[in-house]
Amino acid sequence: MSLKYPPVPTRATRGLPTGLLSLDYFARRCGLHPELVQRFVTLGLVPAVRDADGELWFDPAQVAAVARLQRLRATLPLNYAALGLVCDLLDRITELETALRVRGVTEPVRPRTAPRQPTATDRKRSPRWT
Repeated sequence: MSLKYPPVPTRATRGLPTGLLSLDYFARRCGLHPELVQRFVTLGLVPAVRDADGELWFDPAQVAAVARLQRLRATLPLNYAALGLVCDLLDRITELETALRVRGVTEPVRPRTAPRQPTATDRKRSPRWT
């Protein structure tokens, strides 16, 4: 029986959860240079864990976060530092939309009121210039 995929290099050390990916393997899975991944960690765009030797280890779920960063970078004319702000705003919008959706199911949302019609006194106060 042959292996279809090579085993994922992980490291089980004291204090680190198992299943983390090394910097080199994580960079290869993302299709990036390891130095760019280190820059993402420095900018706070991708969370990583350092072991006792100072090596970076990543959660496999962060591959999707890096793919999101690459899509945003390719689509929008932003630098990497601005991508953090854009990702934070997009995450916040998602949270608010989810909360609104949940609130709309549990509590009725107020119906919109009709706009107030101007009265005769309003017309006197704001003269027409045209």
